[in-house]
Amino acid sequence: MPQCSATEGGYSARELAEMLGAHLAGDEGRRVTGLAPLSTARSEDLSFVVHADRHAEALQASAAGVVLVPAGANLPLRPGRTLLEIEDVYLGYARVSQYLGAGHRACDPGIHSTATVDASAAIAPDAHVGVGAVISAGAVVGAGAVIGAHCCVGRGSQVGARSFLHPRVTLLDDVTVGERCILHSGCVIGADGFGFAPAGELGWEKIEQLGGVVIGAEVEIGANTTIDRGALHDTRIGTGVKIDNLVHVAHNVEIGDHTAIAGCVGIAGSARIGAHCAIGGGVGILGHLSIADHVTLHAMTLVTRSIERPGEYASGVPHQEARLWNRMLARLRRMAR
Repeated sequence: MPQCSATEGGYSARELAEMLGAHLAGDEGRRVTGLAPLSTARSEDLSFVVHADRHAEALQASAAGVVLVPAGANLPLRPGRTLLEIEDVYLGYARVSQYLGAGHRACDPGIHSTATVDASAAIAPDAHVGVGAVISAGAVVGAGAVIGAHCCVGRGSQVGARSFLHPRVTLLDDVTVGERCILHSGCVIGADGFGFAPAGELGWEKIEQLGGVVIGAEVEIGANTTIDRGALHDTRIGTGVKIDNLVHVAHNVEIGDHTAIAGCVGIAGSARIGAHCAIGGGVGILGHLSIADHVTLHAMTLVTRSIERPGEYASGVPHQEARLWNRMLARLRRMAR
């Protein structure tokens, strides 16, 4: 991660251009200390424009000192502004946000006096264990990892090097978290999957969940998301997977590398999702299905059978005015009769 320039703070436009591989037009010495949208940016802020033609007026009116713009946009350079032309503006913005945000998750190494650490746990000397955290027997916390306040790391669980657990993350027993992961507050990894055998008049007999959870490197998991342990073998989350808040991943699900999952998705047990997929908010995926690599599921799609080919899929019904919707339903009922 590039470091901010000594003494001055932030980055010069020239430094950012070099880091991003961007073409610079304007004052290469102009400094950037923050990010902001065009409407509220100040002279020391960097902003960005993905579609130059759509936002020409906003760009003209903005006070942003440095602006990321699409390569070849041929935008006029007004006095007091520096343009950085780049092929992928949004990706460039993401990287600048990392440069400017570097260090905001940094914590001093050490174990807080109120933390509870089992004698058999192994914690790297430069790891951080916060207030009230619990590290159970046989757990391993890797180099530079951060275990936030009131987190729980269960028996035999592992947290990879430079991973960051925000406060109140719960890793139950036999969970493996790879390197450079970020887990947000309230997520629970390794709870029992929903496994019960019908027992007639006696109700339901619990099926003990004997697997674990294995999470690859550079995974981010949102607040209050739950990933259940496997029934017999492990639930697996691939490298680079990004999971939003309030997602439920059931037991024995497998998610391929670099798949992104938006909020409120529910994935039933033993579903297999490929790599480089994009799953929109509120999607439901039934159990024991397979989804190919490079599949996009639009928001609110219900997946009831396996998807074998890459592409975009949707099944949600857009909202209508209530009276129109009721008439449509009435006609459907008449057709069925």
